Amino acid sequence: QNTTLQNKRRMASLATSSSTKSSVAVNKKRVVYYYDEEVGNFYYGQSHPMKPHRIRMTHALITNYGLFKKMEVYKPYRLDERDMTLFHADDYCHFLKTVTCENEMHWGSDLEKFNIDVDCPVFDGVYRFCQISSGGSVGGAYKLNHHLSDIAVNWAGGLHHAKKSEASGFCYINDIVLSILELLKYHQRVLYIDIDIHHGDGVEEAFYTTDRVMTVSFHKYGDFFPGTGAIEDCGVLNGKYYSINVPLKEGINDQSYEYLFKPIINRIIDYYQPGAIVMQMGADSLAGDRLGCFNMTIAGHGECLSYVKTFGLPLLVLGGGGYTLRNVARCWTYETSICCNQELKNKLPYNEYYEYFAPDYLLSTLPTNMVNLNTTNDLQKILKTVDQYLKQLKHSPSVQIHPDANRKEYALNHSSKELQKQVKTANNIIQRVINKQKNTNTAVVDVFKDDQLQNKQEIDKYRIDKENDQNVDIRIPTIVRDKMIEDNREFYDGDKDQDKDNDNNHNNHNNEEMKTMAIDNNNNNKNESNTTNEPQKPAAPKPKEDNNKDESKPNPITTTSENVDKDKSKTENDNNNKSI
Repeated sequence: QNTTLQNKRRMASLATSSSTKSSVAVNKKRVVYYYDEEVGNFYYGQSHPMKPHRIRMTHALITNYGLFKKMEVYKPYRLDERDMTLFHADDYCHFLKTVTCENEMHWGSDLEKFNIDVDCPVFDGVYRFCQISSGGSVGGAYKLNHHLSDIAVNWAGGLHHAKKSEASGFCYINDIVLSILELLKYHQRVLYIDIDIHHGDGVEEAFYTTDRVMTVSFHKYGDFFPGTGAIEDCGVLNGKYYSINVPLKEGINDQSYEYLFKPIINRIIDYYQPGAIVMQMGADSLAGDRLGCFNMTIAGHGECLSYVKTFGLPLLVLGGGGYTLRNVARCWTYETSICCNQELKNKLPYNEYYEYFAPDYLLSTLPTNMVNLNTTNDLQKILKTVDQYLKQLKHSPSVQIHPDANRKEYALNHSSKELQKQVKTANNIIQRVINKQKNTNTAVVDVFKDDQLQNKQEIDKYRIDKENDQNVDIRIPTIVRDKMIEDNREFYDGDKDQDKDNDNNHNNHNNEEMKTMAIDNNNNNKNESNTTNEPQKPAAPKPKEDNNKDESKPNPITTTSENVDKDKSKTENDNNNKSI
C-alpha cells in the first residue's frame, strides 16, 4: 500500500510539472529585436524636435536591464531603392537616394514637390536613415511570416506620416506600409493599431480602399497636426468601415484611454479576425512630451501593448513619435520588457546616459495636473459610433471564432439545466407576445411595416397618415386665400398708431373737397351761359330771403370770392332785364 501511494504521488508530481512546463511554453514568446548602432548618429538639425539619439538611449537601457538576453538581437537589413518602390514613387525614392546637403539647391522645384521643408529637411545620411528604419520593420515582418518569432520589435520604425511621393511630419519612408505589404504575402488580413498622439494619416491613406488591412488610430483631433482623422472618415469602396478613427481631446489620462482602447480593440479583433497585428507605439502621447498634450503615464501606455499581446497573434511592435528623450527611452524600455514577460525594477540601472534621467532616476513617470477635456459622454459617443461601424462589417468567411478557447464559454450542453432554463424563458416571452397580439385588434390589412414590433400608437399614426394621403386635395390655394383675408394687424404688434382713424379722417376731408369743387364747377357753368350773346329769357323773381336766418354763421361751402362773383352776376341780370 505504501509503494502504491508513493507511485501515485510521483505520478501527480510529474503531471503537475509537465502542466507547468506546457503553460510556460505557451506563455513564452519568441521575441526578435532590431537595432543598428549607426541610427543614433543622424541629426535632423539644430532645434529640430526629432532626435534619432533617443533610440540609442533606449538601447542603452535595454542592455543594462539585461533584456537583450531574452531576445534575439539583429542588425536590420538595409532596404534598397527597389524595395522602397513597392509603395513609394520611383522619382521620390531616387530623389532621397541622390540628394545631399551639398546639392540640395540644384533640385529646385523638386524640393517643394516632395515637401522638403523645415519639418522634413535634407540632412546628412537621410537615405541611410530611411534604409535602417524600414529595414528593421520589413525584417520583423519577414520573421513573423516564416514563424521564426512571435513578436518583432523595431524602435527605429513607426514613421507613419510619409506619403507615396512626399515626406511629411519628420517621416520620409513609410516603413509601416512596407512591413504590412510584407505581412499580406502570408496573411489574409492585417490589423494596424496606432496610439501615437498624431493621426496615422500615411498608413490610412495607403489602405483606405481595401478590406485586407484595418487601420485603427487613437489621436488628438482638432487644431493639431496633421488635421485629419475625424471619426466620420471610415474608408471608401471596398475599404468602407475598415478605417477606424478615435479622435480625442487634450488631457486624456490612463483611465479614459483604457476605457476606450480595450473594448474597441476587443470588438475589432472579434469582428475582423486578423492574421497579424502591427502596433505603432508613439511615445508623444505621454505626459510632458515636447509636442504632445495628453496626460498618460508609461504604465497606461504599456497597458495597451500588454492587452494586444493577450490575443496571441503575430505582433510587430514599432516606434514612432516622442520628443522628450528621457521619457521615450523609459517608455520603450518598459514596453520591451512587456514583450519579454520580464519585470523591471523601478530604479534605473547605471548607463552611459544616466544623467538624462535626473533627478529621480526612475523608470516610471507621473501624470501632470492637466485637465482632462474628454468627458464620459464624449467617450460613450465614440464607442457607440465605432460599434455602429463594426456592425456594418461582414464577418470573416471560413474563420473559426476562438478555436483555442474554452468551448464552455461559447456553447452549452443540450442536457444542461442552464440551457433548459433559457429555452423556457424564451418560450414564455414568445407566448406572451402572441397572446398580446390576439387580445389587441390592431391588425390592419393595408398596413405593412418592416418592423413588426411597433407599438399601437405608431401603427395608428401610420394608418391615419395613409388615409390622409389617399384623400383628394381640396385645399384653397394660398394666393386666393390671401385675397379673401383682410389683414387687421398693426405694423408693430401691440402698438396703436391710429392708422385707421387717420385714414378715415383723410377720406372725409377728401370727400368734402370733392363736393366743393363740384359746386364751383356748376356755378361757373351758369355764369358762362348767362354771358352769351343770345337773348335770354327774363329771370324769375328772386324769392324773399328768410330774415330769421342767422347771417352771422358763414356758409362752410362758399368763400368770399364766390360771393363777389354772385353779386356781379346779379347786377348784370338786372341790367339785361331793364334793357329788355
